[in-house]
Amino acid sequence: MVGALLLLAIVIASDAWVYVDAKRLRDAGEPVVLVLGSLRVETPEAWLLACVVLWLVALPAYLVGRRH
Repeated sequence: MVGALLLLAIVIASDAWVYVDAKRLRDAGEPVVLVLGSLRVETPEAWLLACVVLWLVALPAYLVGRRH
């Protein structure tokens, strides 16, 4: 039970960090953009939604995308 709560706290904290960081980068003129076919993730809100829905995929994609 404690492990599940710890994992949930990590997911929530990392989702919040992604939103704040994506907003900061967008405001600095360096948005993090992911394009997969017709899917385009570039706004802080879209990154937050992606991380909430597909955390295991979206968080690593965000981390890789913010390096470029």
